[in-house]
Amino acid sequence: MPVRDETPSPSDPIAAARRGSAPALRQRFYERAGASPIAGGFAVCLDHKSVHTPAGRVLAAPAAALAEAIAAEWEAQQGPINPAKMPLTRLANAIIDGVADSPGPVAAEIEKYLASDLLCYRAAGPRQLRERQARLWDPILDWARTALDADFVLSEGVVHVTQPERAIKAAAAAIPGDPWRLGAVCTATTLTGSALLALALLRGRLSAEAAWQAAHVDEDWNIEQWGSDEMALERRAFRFAEFQAAATVLQLAA
Repeated sequence: MPVRDETPSPSDPIAAARRGSAPALRQRFYERAGASPIAGGFAVCLDHKSVHTPAGRVLAAPAAALAEAIAAEWEAQQGPINPAKMPLTRLANAIIDGVADSPGPVAAEIEKYLASDLLCYRAAGPRQLRERQARLWDPILDWARTALDADFVLSEGVVHVTQPERAIKAAAAAIPGDPWRLGAVCTATTLTGSALLALALLRGRLSAEAAWQAAHVDEDWNIEQWGSDEMALERRAFRFAEFQAAATVLQLAA
């Protein structure tokens, strides 16, 4: 069964932008964070001065509500400004610096996941796990079949199955073209291992919580059987915050 690929592709513009957005922590130096209208969008401002991305571009969003949500992360910082606690800001930086000028490779990354989507690989056993996978995954495959005209083939275990080119192309047609939603869908895809879950989130078929639950059927099953450790739970919480940031962009960027 394919697993979530946690090693960024060297050609992934989002990953490259993220690698460049990890500055040393600095103390809060502003009184207030907010958003102000500019040409083509809304800029995030600190004491009425624009914030800039690691590449030196203005940190601005296409919608006021999204810019305000980003500004709220800056407003919440007390003492050191910690980017690790600002997932929406980090995603916005990645989209502005890594997606806006290179949307093609990002869309191609999502399409690559469609060829080996998590939802198409089912466990050989035990029965309870197979039933849970079917309960959470089959409705999304049914939705893809009816809403996207994309009929995917299932496999068992780790045996690779070649998906019909027609299904891949039909689902790929739903990949958004604008940089903000494209970057958010790519982030949701890589975090879950499923482009179909990301597209269902985009189209409003799944909530963020439901998509995250569906992506972690196997992991949750193993935790129930064997338990988990604190480090793994912390890491999962960090990744869920990144996923929620992607869901926020999809909700507010339109």
